[in-house]
Amino acid sequence: MAAVQELMTWTFHFETDVPNEVKEVLIEGEEALVAYKTVRDVAVVTNKRILIADKQGITGKKVEVYSIPFKSIDMYSTENSGTFDTNSEIQLWTKAGMFKLNLNKKVDVRKLDRIIAKAIL
Repeated sequence: MAAVQELMTWTFHFETDVPNEVKEVLIEGEEALVAYKTVRDVAVVTNKRILIADKQGITGKKVEVYSIPFKSIDMYSTENSGTFDTNSEIQLWTKAGMFKLNLNKKVDVRKLDRIIAKAIL
């Protein structure tokens, strides 16, 4: 089970531009709101879902894309950083399980909180 939990945890390091290849997969009426750099990839938050690309292998040519639709989120929690714990986190409980997003101190957790709230409430 630990391996599954690792797959469902990502770290957003800082805000970045939305890549063109992501813009190409958006559906009609879907708008990219913000993008974040992950270890090797970019995660994009739209008005309908969270897209996270997971490059695999040495070259990174093989890419698995996770799509977490906002309509599948049953509950979520946000935790801001503290004095000793400099990272924030968001946990999403969905029909598929629990996803954890770790946020570097450069990422505004409340901005993401507002995007998620607007989409699911």
